[in-house]
Amino acid sequence: MMVVQRWRRITDYVIRYAILAVVGTVMIYPFLYMLSTSFKSRSWILNDPLQLIPKDPTFANYVTALGANHFGLFFLNSAMVSIASTFLIVFASSMMAYGFSRFDFPGKRFFFIAIVVGLTIPTMMLIIPQFLLARDLHLLNTLQGLVPFYVGSSLGFNTFLLSGFFESIPRELDEAMLVDGASAWRRYWNLVIPLAKPALATCTIFAFLGTWDEYAWALTTLNDPNVRTLPIAIALFQGEHSTSWGLVFAASMIAMVPVFIVYIVFQRHFVAGLAAGAVKS
Repeated sequence: MMVVQRWRRITDYVIRYAILAVVGTVMIYPFLYMLSTSFKSRSWILNDPLQLIPKDPTFANYVTALGANHFGLFFLNSAMVSIASTFLIVFASSMMAYGFSRFDFPGKRFFFIAIVVGLTIPTMMLIIPQFLLARDLHLLNTLQGLVPFYVGSSLGFNTFLLSGFFESIPRELDEAMLVDGASAWRRYWNLVIPLAKPALATCTIFAFLGTWDEYAWALTTLNDPNVRTLPIAIALFQGEHSTSWGLVFAASMIAMVPVFIVYIVFQRHFVAGLAAGAVKS
């Protein structure tokens, strides 16, 4: 009987890891293919496009991509917009989440439900009213005009995520600081923010990834070539070099570097913050 149970456990482990291996391969193969192709010359891409280990790898695609089509300018534009938007998203959503988790005020439940319901509205349904609002506020065709819309579109999700984490922080700590005469701002800044590093790291990753990769709104509002962001540049680059896949994939790999850096910096807190944000607020 024990032998049968042992074989069942072994079989379960084998099947489980086999499924995980297949799913992992399917997920990681496109990235490996893109990385491999970015180091291939055009002749090798055409001769053997499926080979993952390139023969005679070259950095020429990266050099060409960095020097073509004002790629560096577009990279800088995206960096400025993403950093500013990420900072404002994390700061504003953390203050909103603290208010929802620690204070009682008229309409609190209604406003929180409105935030949750707003998460179900597809972004593309709002693009026309947002465009009209940006036009009336003279925010079209400017990098700073992207920031308030990026912040507004991300506040709901990050507020919901942070509210769950803040609820898990014992209220006794707030009460102890309140006895010592601490203001609401001091309790927020000196107590909640240091304890909420995992959740804040999670929000930072989500906010930066969402603004760095955003394409539709930037394409809608930016017509001046000098203020284009990186996703638009890569799309135009692909159109201009439709057969030069090495160049296109090299440009895409360069665009992924900041995302990797942000994730590496904050990944230590990412899983803990994501799990804590799942707590019902």
